[in-house]
Amino acid sequence: MKNLNYPFTREAIKELHAGDSVRLSGIVFTGRDRLHKFLAEGGHSPVDLRDGALYHCGPVVVREQGEWRVKAAGPTTSIREEPYMEQVIASQGVRVIIGKGGMGRRTLAACVSHGCVYLQAVGGAAALLARCVKRVEDVYFLNEFGSAEAMWKLEAEGFELVVGMDTYGCDLYEEMRLASLVKLQALRLGVRG
Repeated sequence: MKNLNYPFTREAIKELHAGDSVRLSGIVFTGRDRLHKFLAEGGHSPVDLRDGALYHCGPVVVREQGEWRVKAAGPTTSIREEPYMEQVIASQGVRVIIGKGGMGRRTLAACVSHGCVYLQAVGGAAALLARCVKRVEDVYFLNEFGSAEAMWKLEAEGFELVVGMDTYGCDLYEEMRLASLVKLQALRLGVRG
């Protein structure tokens, strides 16, 4: 397990390889469709995302005793952000993308060009992942985008993830897809392996 702490420098990101397990701690910003589209189309980020993490997540956040508390923080399907991700990585200097289900070739190319990694969070474990959120530091675009689409600034600790795409052009999802195709073809031909 490799530890990754905010700020997420290019040097630290280069130490990660597809398939590595990572324990991430520090500031993480959430973002879904509306935020990605806004940023990709030239919208101004209210915070500096350089060397930061952008988590594809619409957390369930409630107000308790005057403070925001995260009750669920599961990843959303990342491929929905593929039309925007390349531009967001390039223009914002994001080093870490967190989500589920993988992303496309344009995102992989941006990871290589700009020194970014895509990290896989466990789907279906929203309440467990919320335990890694130590506090909500701030929220942006709450009125404009709504709670699920807002940009939440979270302080995370011990967020366990797997590197899905690295800065060297390795894509764990593509590797698994190709390996599955080889096995499927062998099964079709009646070959045991």
